[in-house]
Amino acid sequence: MNNLNLKHLRYFWVVASRGSITSASEVLHLTPQTISGQLRVLEESIGAKVFEKSGRNLVLTDTGRTVFSYADEIFRLTGELQDLLEGRPANRGLVLDVGISNIVPKLLAYRVLEPVMHMEEKVRLICHEAPLVDLLADLSVHKLDLVLADSPVSPVFNVKAYNHVLGESGTSFFVSGRNAARYSKGFPGSLDGAPMLMPTSGSSFRRTLDQWLEREGIQPLIVAEFEDRALMKAFGEAGAGVFTSPTAVEEDVKAKYSVHVIARVEDLHERFYAISTERRIKHPAVATITTAARKDLFK
Repeated sequence: MNNLNLKHLRYFWVVASRGSITSASEVLHLTPQTISGQLRVLEESIGAKVFEKSGRNLVLTDTGRTVFSYADEIFRLTGELQDLLEGRPANRGLVLDVGISNIVPKLLAYRVLEPVMHMEEKVRLICHEAPLVDLLADLSVHKLDLVLADSPVSPVFNVKAYNHVLGESGTSFFVSGRNAARYSKGFPGSLDGAPMLMPTSGSSFRRTLDQWLEREGIQPLIVAEFEDRALMKAFGEAGAGVFTSPTAVEEDVKAKYSVHVIARVEDLHERFYAISTERRIKHPAVATITTAARKDLFK
């Protein structure tokens, strides 16, 4: 292999970070044709492809992922050195970029990520919320270190990623205070015809909940459906209907929204996953998250 050209490596790093040559061209102020040519030179230099086509998108090859991990460290250290030489203190703490599927309850996401804030090593946590498919696309080009989701990554996404089960929780049913006695008595039959707030069909839990209601022979009156379950809880707090949340964060929900638990259903499970490009977790912050979730939150 010829000596690696850092200019070519930087072009590759920007393309991989931005997700496309077009986007990288705006950052680098170069034409897409120029960048494409420089990437070919880099590939010739290392003797392997760093990108491959997946539809209209560029996806890192195995070699590309390896090169990107080193390039990311090289240019992070370069930035720190520049800060130091310009008199700005270098921040050598860990950075953790986390994608949170908008289906995952916010309070649960906080509980999963909270241990990072107490690590001995300083960590800068960067959170992104979006649909799971968008987050997996960012994970595939290493814009994210981790994705929190309520379902495992499916082969249909064509993303090389690994599912790490954080744990599972039973389900608690909540309602505003003035309706608590009405719906807790005779549960679950009391839900038949009751106004209910539900997650949208994009949630794996919605399918599980629908199946449970069908088994119990219950037909609630679905008054609203939500992608954002924090918004669903806000409607529940206002008395719009019965809603659900994982029992693992039951106390947090009661405290934040001033609602009451009318029942707990242990066999109505919701499972949560940490999705990463690492088969064996190496990132210290990700290891902290998975260990704490399994040991404490979902014990």
